[in-house]
Amino acid sequence: MVIITLQRAKCIGCNYCVELAPAQFQMSKKDGKSVLLHAKEKKGFFTIKSPDETIFDDSIKAKEACPVKIIDVKQT
Repeated sequence: MVIITLQRAKCIGCNYCVELAPAQFQMSKKDGKSVLLHAKEKKGFFTIKSPDETIFDDSIKAKEACPVKIIDVKQT
């Protein structure tokens, strides 16, 4: 299981996450911030839990590239 969390309010719109993990992230046309696809929001944190282990590597790359460190990725 791969768990990805995004603190969207702190996003600066650099687009690195979209470039490195396009299956999980896209940029909002409304405000220019990252959107974690198919995520559920709770208190400003957007989270997905995916059984697809193949998304882990790209998600880690996006986490490491994020200049404001608002992406968290865990594997259980």
